[in-house]
Amino acid sequence: MEEEKEAIYLDQEIDFCTLGMFIIGEIALHASNLAAFSVFTSTFLRHEIHYLPPKPPVFDILGGAGAYSALGARIFSPSPLSKTVSWIVDQGSDFPTSIADQISSWSTSCLLRTDHSRLTTRGWNGFDAHENRAFKYTTPKLRLDESSLTPKFLFSKSFHLCCSPARCIELTSSILRKRKQKNPLAPKPIFIWEPVPDLCTPNELLNTTNALPYIDICSPNHHELASLMGDPLLGLTTEGEIDCEAVERACEQLLGSMPLQSYTLIIRAGHKGCYVAKNGGRSRRPSIKRKRRPANHARGGLTPETDMEALFRGLMGGGGGVGEDEGGIEFERMVVEVDPGIGEWLPAFHSPLASEISSEPTPLEVVDPTGGGNAFLGGLSVGLARGKEILEATAWGSVAASLAIEQVGMPVLKIDDLGVETWNGVEIEERMGIYMKKWKGTGA
Repeated sequence: MEEEKEAIYLDQEIDFCTLGMFIIGEIALHASNLAAFSVFTSTFLRHEIHYLPPKPPVFDILGGAGAYSALGARIFSPSPLSKTVSWIVDQGSDFPTSIADQISSWSTSCLLRTDHSRLTTRGWNGFDAHENRAFKYTTPKLRLDESSLTPKFLFSKSFHLCCSPARCIELTSSILRKRKQKNPLAPKPIFIWEPVPDLCTPNELLNTTNALPYIDICSPNHHELASLMGDPLLGLTTEGEIDCEAVERACEQLLGSMPLQSYTLIIRAGHKGCYVAKNGGRSRRPSIKRKRRPANHARGGLTPETDMEALFRGLMGGGGGVGEDEGGIEFERMVVEVDPGIGEWLPAFHSPLASEISSEPTPLEVVDPTGGGNAFLGGLSVGLARGKEILEATAWGSVAASLAIEQVGMPVLKIDDLGVETWNGVEIEERMGIYMKKWKGTGA
């Protein structure tokens, strides 16, 4: 019999909800990143890190897509805002108490569901020297859908989805349908979609474009985007570096295929940062004063009495001036504002430039890239849910990712007697300030 335990303030709004699964997994890191092999979880994750000898292995490290995206949102949500971060953890019979204690220490709205008749979902995760990721499940997976959501979770302001294009359409449609049934006046939430790497292939390109109108943000990494678009170099230059121009071209192609849609592409590109791309458009706003000519309700707008000569003279410019009727009365025209769209790179926090911005010791080593993209999307999501513009919310995501990849597993949260939080010994405001200087210093 499944037991459910929910710790939620009933009067607390939810800013963020992830439908990433809970997984116990295995991570294999290239030696240039970390001389280790580890067991990794995708949705929610428990790690077993197996370092190369003589260093002993480390077990039961919290991680995974669900956990890391919740981390990214939690980093920007000190108590009591921590309760606005929601996620679901399915615990199998092998679930360690140490991880349950760590989850509890975050004080989030986490729904813990226990089923002792099964093992926690497990998976294997690997990274090569270019931070390209490979993943496979090693035990049957237990996916989350709209039926997994509590009433509070259902009305979250934002949702993080990590799934196929078809499932993305299914989930967004089902969530919106259930929300409308319970409250027809509820505003539309923000949907942030992280496509699953295995389906970022040319064969899935049409399905991907079909899913884009359903979401607000689509965020593959540079390798996944290149694979989706059929790039033979998979997003790299001939020298093996991340190809920023290829990223921009691929985004232009995707946006150009659907010019009237309002979704945003945010491409995560490792140490190169991320590229934000969105179509522009026109927004018409009526002027303050506007006078219409009398309507002629005859079919076609013409009657036997219509002076055709005067009509065509006016059309050819022989009558009153532009903006004037035949009596010389000036008409104000509607103002057309043009939105140029977005096409901008934001830097990664961890790069040589960071050391030039702050005199404080700043950890610049990327120890384990696992979960960096998930944490990025958690920070981005909660920023958007709280009214930040897309570029500032993206900066939130970059800072959240920086803390996720400085160690194996999760960053260390400490709270002093005054309630001030630090992650890896750093206050989030301090890290954000360093990043904003770095971003603006690059000409953003």
